[in-house]
Amino acid sequence: MVAVTLVPDPVALIKLHVDMLQNMILSSVVSLLLVQEIHTNEKEVTEKEVTLHLLPGEQLLCEANTVLKCVQEDSCQRGIYGRLVCTDFKIAFLGDDESALDNDETQFKNKVIGENDITLHCVDQIYGVFDEKKKTLFGQLKKYPEKLIIHCKDLRVFHFCLRYTKEEEVKRIVSGIIHHTQSPKLLKRLFLFSYAAAAQNSTAADPKNHTVMFDTLKDWCWELERTKGNVKFKAVSINEGYRVCERLPAYFVVPTPLPEEDVSRFQGHGIPIWCWSCHNGCALLKMSALPKEQDDGILQVQKNFLDGIYKTIHRPPYEIVKTEDLSSNFLSLQEIQTAYSKFKQLFLIDNSTEFWDTDIKWFSLLESSSWLDIIRRCLKKAIEIAECLEAQNVNILLLEENASDLCCLISSLVQVMMDPHCRTRFGFQSLVQKEWIMGGHCFLDRCNHLRQSDKEEVPVFLLFLDCVWQLVHQHPPAFEFTETYLTVLSDSLYIPIFSTFFFNSPHQKDGNVGRESQDTQSKPLNLLTVWDWSVQFEPKAQTLLRNPLYVEKPKLDKGQRKGMHCKHQRQLSLPLTQSKSSPKRGFFREETDHLIKNLLGKRISKLINSSEELQDNFREFYESWHSKPTNYHGLLLPHIEGPEIKVWAQRYLRWIPEAQILGGGRVATMNKLLEMMEEVQCLQEKIEEKHHSQEALQAEATSLLRNSVRLSSLFPFALLQRHSSKPVLPTSGWKALGDEEDLAKREDEFVDLGDV
Repeated sequence: MVAVTLVPDPVALIKLHVDMLQNMILSSVVSLLLVQEIHTNEKEVTEKEVTLHLLPGEQLLCEANTVLKCVQEDSCQRGIYGRLVCTDFKIAFLGDDESALDNDETQFKNKVIGENDITLHCVDQIYGVFDEKKKTLFGQLKKYPEKLIIHCKDLRVFHFCLRYTKEEEVKRIVSGIIHHTQSPKLLKRLFLFSYAAAAQNSTAADPKNHTVMFDTLKDWCWELERTKGNVKFKAVSINEGYRVCERLPAYFVVPTPLPEEDVSRFQGHGIPIWCWSCHNGCALLKMSALPKEQDDGILQVQKNFLDGIYKTIHRPPYEIVKTEDLSSNFLSLQEIQTAYSKFKQLFLIDNSTEFWDTDIKWFSLLESSSWLDIIRRCLKKAIEIAECLEAQNVNILLLEENASDLCCLISSLVQVMMDPHCRTRFGFQSLVQKEWIMGGHCFLDRCNHLRQSDKEEVPVFLLFLDCVWQLVHQHPPAFEFTETYLTVLSDSLYIPIFSTFFFNSPHQKDGNVGRESQDTQSKPLNLLTVWDWSVQFEPKAQTLLRNPLYVEKPKLDKGQRKGMHCKHQRQLSLPLTQSKSSPKRGFFREETDHLIKNLLGKRISKLINSSEELQDNFREFYESWHSKPTNYHGLLLPHIEGPEIKVWAQRYLRWIPEAQILGGGRVATMNKLLEMMEEVQCLQEKIEEKHHSQEALQAEATSLLRNSVRLSSLFPFALLQRHSSKPVLPTSGWKALGDEEDLAKREDEFVDLGDV
């Protein structure tokens, strides 16, 4: 064999060396320019002395100077110079960027949380960049990163460059942020109590807030009277002082025939608790399962107890009860947690390149997360229950282990669909208070506020808000509130100055508030409720929470009321007008002695119709309703077909400028409609020569939209801090896209992620 020696090309070697030298020189020049820019900015900021605004009771823990808040654009080092601080309430970046903001962009400013503020409870994950490699940060660090990346639960992403910060300051700020956001906490150490104690004399309830809190017996009696449920149900105070069960509220509603002593027998388990009554007298109930026992004797006692309860509420043919076991025949909390973990990653975008890279496979990633499918299943289950209440005239009993997760979700959705009062702002807030706060949903665990168990963190309440958004999106005139209201409500989950979403039960709240007062020997703490929106927003900004297109319920005169007396207003939108059920759906309508004898004494779980019959009933009910004009003050059903379930763009895409439609989207349509409404109102004013407060509020909302120079599809959240006029398509997927002509044909596929 002949050895072949490869001689390198001298010209190629020289060219390679020249390229390397050019890159080194360019890198050095860029670094020098950055350092020079930093020192220049440092002098300017020092002169202006940017101050940190602290809330009552808030304390500064650590800080770092010479920090760059980077623009998330292809890993570039451009950004704003400033100071990064960590308090016992938030992480805040103080930069000289106020002059760069237009007044139009700060019209929807939150008074508690600034644009560059992150509450400690809102931090999801913290990453560090070491030699261009991104790693998750937790615990004690041996080496500190040159760049800090914070992913938030409201899907914001912050990049902080620490390359030019002093080493000691880097250690303090990084260690402080990791410790105060990821270490397990004690409930009494939450900032909620520090703020309440410090702001005792400065906080007052909003007198215009008419939300029913359901913390008194009177509130429950009022709700029973409103829904005409006081005939068959009664409000009880047996749990006053939480002497029977710490899981239940002090006051709640049970069937009238139920002896009160039965409530205390198994500490509230196995008791049917009233949620809501339909206009036809049927009711929606919920029940927590009895604890599982191995002893045969105890099991027999439980069985006899349940049989007695069932006989009390199930008395065919007059009172029929059908059960829905949500623990075994529906979603699991693990499914919800897994789906959302995948889903949220689609919106935690670090830079433009990553956005366009994932955009190519957007639909497959979205489908694989299963989040939209879970929303569809929740809406479908709520429609099925609405069909039973409205068309079959049967009571529904929801079963769950503790009746505090999926029971809250489904019962609330059913009421939003069937009760127009729950589609007003105060009605919706009262619904959340009744079903979620007093219903014992474990917000402290499900939001993982104490950082004690990631396994318990499940976004059940966010799933509910997403389901409600689907209804708001499909039927805007039926709701008094807007999608912006739902978005800021989801953000409020992580603001620890409001007590609404920071306890597992009313007992836990009352117990800790009373204990704190005893320890400090002061008057009881006055904890804020999230429903006082004046704490977060100015009156002008609050107009964006009200829907100017809301169709109010028409007021009828006496003559009309007499003519309509025989028909309840919800009956106007009934999908089925049959006076008698068809044989196919008459399982509970066959009022024969033989069937009654068979039903008496049996467990209700055996009375559930076959799945085929349920599907037939559901399909007939669903299609019949959608074939008729919508009555916005009656029954309201969503479309649940594949393309009708969409991504909640305002919440999930609002921090991604590449996903915005400048001057377009639904907000542009809303702007035009408001302009037309304002013109009509001006003409009406001239005719009637009267001014109404509601018209003034709508005019303010119109001016907010019209004065926004940078109006986009994600208004009012998108600040358009970075733009990407051209998609940076990854080379790896270029061949799969085809030629230029083929790419043009697919243009529409990549335009609007919000319409998915």
